[in-house]
Amino acid sequence: MIQKTVSGLSRTVFRARITGLENFPAEGPVIVASNHLAFLDSIFISALMPRRVAFLAKSEYINSPGYKGKAMKAMFEAIDIIPVNRLDRKEATKALEKALEVLNEDRVFGIYPEGTRSRDGYLYKGKIGVAWLAHMTGAPVVPIGLIGTDKLQKPGSNKIYPHRFTVRVGKPLYFEKTGERMTGKQRKETTAAIMDEIAALSGQARKDVYNVSPSAERDGGVS
Repeated sequence: MIQKTVSGLSRTVFRARITGLENFPAEGPVIVASNHLAFLDSIFISALMPRRVAFLAKSEYINSPGYKGKAMKAMFEAIDIIPVNRLDRKEATKALEKALEVLNEDRVFGIYPEGTRSRDGYLYKGKIGVAWLAHMTGAPVVPIGLIGTDKLQKPGSNKIYPHRFTVRVGKPLYFEKTGERMTGKQRKETTAAIMDEIAALSGQARKDVYNVSPSAERDGGVS
């Protein structure tokens, strides 16, 4: 119900433009790799794709007191967002193991290779987790370019502003299933190939450095 509601609002209130849905595999495990501009990105991607997309998110979003926490928990559960306690380093390091569980069940897992939201609009260097998942499972990687979602909600604000945004779905990328035999060179080359496709879809200028969340030094977890 919540997924249909979000999808409907995306297309009416926000007038979302979506292209390339025909590229999305109809079955089997799929890795969705997207740029990341706003907190709402995971919610919109999960609601607008032909299949449910599981994402990891900070568990504190659902641990807020009162109505807000209950509402966030209900929304996360409805659209398949998996909470991770970023303050627990052991749990945070198991994030990719949770992703493997999703993919081994022939489901769809979404990941932001940049690791955290871009607060200046640039596309940052991708981390190798997405490549690790691709080589471990052999699941196709579907690149996505988000445009304009940063206009919906300013960093640090709870207010959402109606603004048109675009979701561009690219053609699946296939990489060799190597399991643990994958090399560091393979992971780097695969990550670079995925980021090139995301850049082509999003049209963002790029920075050849890793993005760092303002809270990374404090909690070292999922952003």
